[in-house]
Formats: sequence, structure tokens, C-alpha cells
Amino acid sequence: MPQTALHTTASFQALHAHYAAVKDRSLRDLFATASAPPRFEQFSLKAAGLFLDYAKNNVTPETMEHLFALARERQVESRRAAMFAGEKINTTEHRAVLHTALRAPAQPALVVDGQQVSADVHAVLQRIKTFTDALRSGTWLGYSGKPVTDIVNIGIGGSDLGPKMVCQALRPYQQTGLHLHFVSNVDGDDMDAVLQQVDPRTTLFVIASKTFTTAETMMNAHSARNWFLQNGADARESDLRKHFVAVSTNVEGVTAFGIDPDNMFPFWDWVGGRYSVWSSIGLSVALAVGFDQFSEFLAGAHAMDQHFQSAPLEQNMPVIMALLGIWYRDFFDYRSVSIAPYHQDLGNFPSYLQQLEMESNGKRVALDGSTLEVATCPIIWGNVGTNGQHAYFQLLHQGSDITPVDFIATLTASHHLPGHQAALLANCFAQSEAFMRGKNAEEVQAEMQAKGMPAEQIAALVPHRTFLGNRPSNTILMEALTPANLGALIALYEHKVFVQGVIWDINSFDQWGVELGKALASNILNELTGTPAPHSHDSSTNGLIAMARKAL
Repeated sequence: MPQTALHTTASFQALHAHYAAVKDRSLRDLFATASAPPRFEQFSLKAAGLFLDYAKNNVTPETMEHLFALARERQVESRRAAMFAGEKINTTEHRAVLHTALRAPAQPALVVDGQQVSADVHAVLQRIKTFTDALRSGTWLGYSGKPVTDIVNIGIGGSDLGPKMVCQALRPYQQTGLHLHFVSNVDGDDMDAVLQQVDPRTTLFVIASKTFTTAETMMNAHSARNWFLQNGADARESDLRKHFVAVSTNVEGVTAFGIDPDNMFPFWDWVGGRYSVWSSIGLSVALAVGFDQFSEFLAGAHAMDQHFQSAPLEQNMPVIMALLGIWYRDFFDYRSVSIAPYHQDLGNFPSYLQQLEMESNGKRVALDGSTLEVATCPIIWGNVGTNGQHAYFQLLHQGSDITPVDFIATLTASHHLPGHQAALLANCFAQSEAFMRGKNAEEVQAEMQAKGMPAEQIAALVPHRTFLGNRPSNTILMEALTPANLGALIALYEHKVFVQGVIWDINSFDQWGVELGKALASNILNELTGTPAPHSHDSSTNGLIAMARKAL
């Protein structure tokens, strides 16, 4: 049921009063104040192979008590139970939200609306295992009798961002001699660049589209189909079934395309696109790293699910991260969050979180259709750590806006190059400390005086070398970037998004804003390539269409 407006609740009002009393304190002062236990022990916890240090946040035990009270007043616990039970919490589409069932064991069985969810999920997983084992062992052969050496995943949104991010993150686990490629952009340059690297005799295309009608995906799929038939020596349409498989539910569309229905891997309408990497959408992941490692990936996510379900709010990692985000977004008015993974193989993780968080919670309408009176999802952005340090970290340190940062790192490396991991972690820890402490004018002045700089030069440089600090951050550590730890990391952010959606009272599982652009693009495509339509747009759009028609 829709909730009372957030800004009118007792817990939100109490937080406002608390914020007014503490908003001017500094993180440096919080660390300088003697406390027992120390802040690091007070504000850190472990779960599902991950360690979260949130001590460098502008919170005290009293702050956290207020935030946990807010979570309870907003019924986070009962909403959590409803999601795991398969209730239709996606109210605008009248659907359950069961991505957690995709990584759960077969027992205890879950039945929703008469569907044997657990049995169906594990039946598809068995099909993925059988296909994956055949391809990776070389028993699945292309039309010319050669084994597959290249896999091209064609999808968009969650059908691309998820498997692409995971395959990159698990790079050390990939099978030697099996190369993964991803195509999502309807811009032909994306597809063209991949097709120039592969051989039709040894390439498998994975077409990932639930409806098998997604415009961008199907345009790319048909381009791949045409390329295969035109460039494969003696290739016939009957050979498509050896080089194309589908992740879809549209048997008729898949069959008409030329894909054998036995090579269609289904999933269900309660699997949202940005939550789908755990489903058959993860087929490319299983092909890349093997089914055993894919199973470990699922198990890591399930471990975080269990923690999220059972841990008290005060020791619940996704809940704590969600509440910190609410604290900064709705009280400090911080408008973005930067993701800084200090691991090159997590280079696509910030992009993955952009869809997960902003498509889920980038909304201003409550469940009852009313307009929200509070700010919702911040802008999510970032890049791998040391690269960011030499680009936008200047803004994070001295810019006019304060941006909380999530630092993510592993204690051990995936490589064996000496010295690199220590240097990487030194940078990660130093940046979080610098954001927290800053450097005041007295410290800058003393440092320059120690170097013997003239007084006039010191006076001129002090304002430029002063850092206000008081920039909050989380640090998430794991022993290594294993499939299980990666699964837990993704699930951590999924549940963080869910909790924030509950507190804001929005539907985190629809995406009507995406649909508007799709509909308009379809209309304009007809106008660009067909008979000109009457002028039905604004003057700017009509002018752009006219220019494009001359060029096409």
C-alpha cells in the first residue's frame, strides 16, 4: 500500500532536526573526538565476503539511530519480505520482482501464482550448463566443422551492461582461446568493429531480447545474420542454427529468424532487464568462465540475499548503504555519487550501476501517483580509481559541490606483477583519507615554510593549496575479485536500490521514461526513411529531420 508522504513522517522530521544540529560538524573533528570503540570499529561490518568501512561518513551513533527509525517507519522489513515472497511489488506492471530467485537453491521450493519458480529456474540453468559444456569442450561445432572461438553478445541495456561488466570483471577466469564481444549500439560502427575481428565459421551470436522485438537489438541481429550468410563460404540459412542462439521468450520470432527453438534460453516477466544477468541473459558469462564459476557467481549473490533478509537493520550492509545515501541526498542535498573501483577489471561497474540505480530510482512520482516532495536518485558516475585521480578528482577535492564516493578494492591482485597492488591500495586509502581530512590553511602554510618559501609566495598560494575536506566516502573491500565476491557486490547495490525505493515510496522496477524515447524514435525513423509525414513536430525536430533526409 502507498505510504504517507516521506517529508511528513515523524522519523523524517526528527532527522531534519538532527541535521540542523549537526550539519556544520566536520569529519576530521569526528575522528579527533575520542570514542570507544573507535570509529572504524563502530562503523564497519562484514557480509557475504565483503567488508564495508563507512566510518568516513558524517554520522554518529545518534544519526544512525534516526536513520534506522526511518527505515522501520517506511516498512523496509515488510516490503523486503514481500519482494522475496513474490508479491507483485512492481505495481504499475502488476509483476513480481524475483531476480533473487534466479540465484537461490532449488530447495526450499518457491511457487508464485501457480508457477514452480524454483523448478523452472533450475531447469533453465541445467540447459545453460549443457550448452556451455558442449561449446567450451569443442563438441559444439560450426557449420564448417570448426569449434567456436568467438562469441558475440547482441543486446542492449541490461542485456548488454550486465554480461559485459561481469565478463570483464571475471577476465582471469575466462577460457583461453574463447573471445567475448559485445554489441549494443544501433550505431553500425559498433557492429562493424566487431564483425571485422571474427570469422563466420567460428563465431556464435547470442541474441538477447526477451520479446525478440527490441528495435536496436533486432537491427543488430539482422545485420549479423546478413553478414554471416554473405561472408560464410557456402553458408546456408539452415546453418544459422549452429551459429545463433537466443535468450528470449518469443518462440515464433526466434524460429522465424532461423534459430532452433532448442537453442532458445527463456526467462520470465518477473526478471527486469537491469536485474537479469542472473538469468539466461548471463549465458555469455557462463560461456566465458564456465558453468561452475557462473554457479559461484550466483552463490555469492545468494549469500548477500541471505544477509539482507536476515541481518538486523543495524548490521545490514545494503540497508546501511541505502540510508547513508538518503542522508546525503535528502538532507545535505548532495546530487551525485561517484563510484571509484580500484581494480581495472571493474572498469564497467560504474556504467552498470548507472542503469541499476538511475533507471530504478530516477523518478519523481510516488506509488499513488502523487508528486514527491523530496529528492530521489542522485546522478551516478565514475571510473577506475587511479585514472579518475588524474581527471575529475580535482573537482571532488576542491569543487563547489560535494560528491560522496564509493571506493571499491581488493586486498589481493588477479595478476602477479610485483609492486602494483600495494601502489594501487595506497592510492585508494590515501584518497579516502584526503577527502575526509582535507588540508587547512595552517597546515599548508607550515608545509611551505618548512621548504623555505618566501612569505609573499606562501600568502599567494595558501588559498589554492587548501582543501576543505569533509568529503564523505565508503570503502568496500574484498579479499579478491572472485565470481562469488562479484555476485555479492552486485547484489549489495541491488538491495541498496530497493531500500531507497521503499523509503522514497517509488516503484524501482518499471522504466516508463525509457519507453517514451523508444516510441518517438520509431515514428521519426519512419519519417526519415519513408514518405515524409506532415510537420507534426516542433520546428527544431522538423528541421533536423529535413537535414537528415537529405543526407540519408
